Amino acid sequence: MQENTFRVRFWGVRGSLPVSGEQFLRYGGNTPCIEVRCGTEVLIFDAGSGLREAGLALMAEGVAEYDVFFTHTHYDHIIGLPYFKPIYRCSSAVRFWSGHLHGTMSTQEMINDFMRPPWFPVGPGICQASLDCVDFRPGETLSPRKGVSIRTMSLVHPGGCVGYRVDWGGRAVALIYDTEHEAGILDPTLLEFIAGADLMVYDCTYLESEMPTYRGYGHSTGMHGAKLAQAAGVSRLAMFHHDPSRTDVEIAAMEEEVQAFFEGAFAARDHQIIEL
Repeated sequence: MQENTFRVRFWGVRGSLPVSGEQFLRYGGNTPCIEVRCGTEVLIFDAGSGLREAGLALMAEGVAEYDVFFTHTHYDHIIGLPYFKPIYRCSSAVRFWSGHLHGTMSTQEMINDFMRPPWFPVGPGICQASLDCVDFRPGETLSPRKGVSIRTMSLVHPGGCVGYRVDWGGRAVALIYDTEHEAGILDPTLLEFIAGADLMVYDCTYLESEMPTYRGYGHSTGMHGAKLAQAAGVSRLAMFHHDPSRTDVEIAAMEEEVQAFFEGAFAARDHQIIEL
């Protein structure tokens, strides 16, 4: 990996639960997991079912140090954690970060509560890797690795959720999911947070026509993401967290509609790589 490479790789782009079948081949069925590569540093955002494949690929590449950030800990964002093979290897070092439950539950407590019988056969104690947990408060700026700056903010989602902005080498990617927008309003705090980003990954779970039905569920639309990107001077928009019932044909139609409004938009798919 070149030292000046800033790369985003999608290992899982589906929301709510994994899906499979002929109708989901193009965009994929794994739940949220995004790899952000800042030179030789590896950052992973969310531990959905896509984390299993990510771990295998990164181990094969010889990666030994990982920082894993949780936006939140609903099932679809953590289901892959027990299947992340690096945590079982004594040659690995993994740091877990979370802030959405600040003041109520620590990152360590969350992992211990999730990865244990009867929901999983064994607890974290079986892991041979060097594991560390870091708690933060949304709004803080994190510095996980030299030269890497990560701003954080709270998003609108039941139980809380954290948005991240990774700045490195004069470039930036903003991860804004899971979140719900208020109809007709572009949140000024969010606009400032994403301003000038090279890429924004945004929650596109619903269509505009579906929002009245799912108000309060904590999700947004690709069209609203496009309006935010346009207003904030964001170069590219990755529509993310596809509804589990949304077929390839339906996602492609959504993509075409949003692209007509914002040329830099595209529907993210499993294994897709974006160079910034």
